[in-house]
Amino acid sequence: MAANGDRPLWAPSSEDIQTSAVTSFLVAVNEKYHLSLAAYHDLYAWSTTHLDKFWDLVWDQADVIGVKGQHIVDNWAAPASNPPWFRDAKVNWAENLLWCRSREKIALIQATESIISSPPSPLRRVSYAELYDLVANIASALLSLGLKPGDRVAAYASNCIENVAACLAATAIGCIWVSAAADFGAHGVLERFEQVQPRVIVVVDAVVYNGKVHLHLPKVAALLDGLRQKSSVEPKVVVVHTGLSTSSLGWQEEWMKWTDFVVTGKESRLGRTTAGEIAWCRKGFDWPLWILFSSGTTGRPKPIVHRAGGMLLQAKKELGICANMKEDDVFFYYTTTGWMMWNFLVAGLSIGCTLVLYDGSPLREPEYLWNLVDELGISIFGTSAKYLDGLSKVYKPCEHHRLSTLRHIYSTGSPLAPGLFDYVYSSISNNVLLASITGGTDICSLFAGMCTTLPVYRGEIQCRMLGMAINTYMPTGAPSAANEAGELVCERPFPCMPIGFWPLAGFGEEEAVRAASTRYQASYFSEFKDIWYHGDHVLITQPRAGNGGGLVMLGRSDGVLNPGGIRFGSAEIYDILETCFSDAAKESSDHIEDSLVVGQSIDHGMDERVILFVKIAHGRTLSLELENEIKTEIRSRRSPRHTPAQIIQVDDIPYTLNGKRVEVPVKKIINGAPISSVNPATLRNPECLVAYAEIGKILRSVP
Repeated sequence: MAANGDRPLWAPSSEDIQTSAVTSFLVAVNEKYHLSLAAYHDLYAWSTTHLDKFWDLVWDQADVIGVKGQHIVDNWAAPASNPPWFRDAKVNWAENLLWCRSREKIALIQATESIISSPPSPLRRVSYAELYDLVANIASALLSLGLKPGDRVAAYASNCIENVAACLAATAIGCIWVSAAADFGAHGVLERFEQVQPRVIVVVDAVVYNGKVHLHLPKVAALLDGLRQKSSVEPKVVVVHTGLSTSSLGWQEEWMKWTDFVVTGKESRLGRTTAGEIAWCRKGFDWPLWILFSSGTTGRPKPIVHRAGGMLLQAKKELGICANMKEDDVFFYYTTTGWMMWNFLVAGLSIGCTLVLYDGSPLREPEYLWNLVDELGISIFGTSAKYLDGLSKVYKPCEHHRLSTLRHIYSTGSPLAPGLFDYVYSSISNNVLLASITGGTDICSLFAGMCTTLPVYRGEIQCRMLGMAINTYMPTGAPSAANEAGELVCERPFPCMPIGFWPLAGFGEEEAVRAASTRYQASYFSEFKDIWYHGDHVLITQPRAGNGGGLVMLGRSDGVLNPGGIRFGSAEIYDILETCFSDAAKESSDHIEDSLVVGQSIDHGMDERVILFVKIAHGRTLSLELENEIKTEIRSRRSPRHTPAQIIQVDDIPYTLNGKRVEVPVKKIINGAPISSVNPATLRNPECLVAYAEIGKILRSVP
């Protein structure tokens, strides 16, 4: 898959470049180390060669609160050794997020989807001073329960102010944060929480989605029943009453109301603070901050432990330097609390800007989020490629909204199709930095993404992020050439590498710790010796003046198709379907609403053929004419090897809870794996897998 042309869709002005945080950082590097770096690519190359000097300067430029110490990192360590960072440092993540104490500056704005036939839900706001006071009370309440550093505090809640405050309070006293979205089923949350055994769980009583109220406490009760069977720890449950419902269905007497919990903390704050200051628990740079979980579609979710200092420093670099985020920015990301983008959003507090939290459906009233852009002055709008795809079918924000404050749009979760770049610039704004960004739960940050000094090219991620030594490798272990697809790797250590999988040493039985360590090494370092293997199939484009090339995402490596020995990513097929057969591209109602492409093993495993599943809009039937059109376009735009051997109509496409296509499990099912090999708790619509199993039987019976 070649680069998408040399004409940028957007480019920064010379003034924007000169006043950007990236340029300021480049000047600081030149002055401190007597260098003459001239452009982003020069800075990137230096940052990935001199890791110790680069991250040392990031700490200083970001004004990190805490003790840095002399040690930074072993500049020559292999990633697989997972070397310690800032060995002498003492830092607290929450302390660095609550440095602003202004009573005028708004920290959080909460918006909730309205209930059908009810007045719009009012916005809630808290200032930085109010947020600090709330966090102090919660931290005190947690301490009054006897919690100590290293204990786990969990949430099974919506994207609300209380959830952010609970996270900050837990980490302020050295506890480890764990979060699950309210739309997760109780069984899926049990699979996660039973591994970490939280002492406290913060929940909500109800949520709203698609205009309807959904009671949450019955799911909480089911979760608690499961935990009692698998754990000796009885967690304290704290319930946030959202005002969405008056029902007490599922309520248990031993649970505590959030308001009472806050009052308890306020009353016991005496002795917990010094001159009004939270008694921050400063720990080492590598102290565990939170545990995120992999999707676990084909196995038990991996409990990934992230280090406090790494999350802080990486956010300061990504938001403060690469994104040039300022205190006067208003930052929004459409996310649930179970996706790493929630953590990414909350980190915006470290800049001192205003965060907008939203809970509910993003598309029932597609104008709602864009009304918020105008009303609240949102300047950075984050979302998923799936949302932009859905929005493109129903709405053109530029026709209804001013969007005068909007300067960045971020997209992640899956590759952003080139056609969606066109949609953003034609139907949202032609004067915005559209940043397709990529990283993942594994690193809770970015490998490649935004840069305010570089142009945006159609279908491409702008650049590799500073300090992240990204490359692409062939399956043989040799580096790929420019514009040659390969496996995404990181050749040097980086501070947001996970500490490991839970349990860590000192937090569990020796055998369990050893098993977690083995699983960690196998997950990231078994493919290429000593090199971080991320599992994404990508290409790095031919270098252009100043930026050293962008990235094109081609799909997950384990979903790579390989018919006749020709390897390519599923995104190469989705791109054509979006360009030629979406409702925006095809005037007929006979268009493709959704699709899934996988490889079916043939010739006793010696080869595979491409199987394309399509969902046709409006419940129409896949016609022979449309089928032939699809094959013709794929053959002419890609190659005969890309052309599906079978195009099969289905009623539904399976997605994970975080909105990602479920390619690998479907591939396994059509190749004979039982449905039981897929964890249904991780899917939004697991019932549709039955149809794929039946289709697989037919496919395997036909040569």
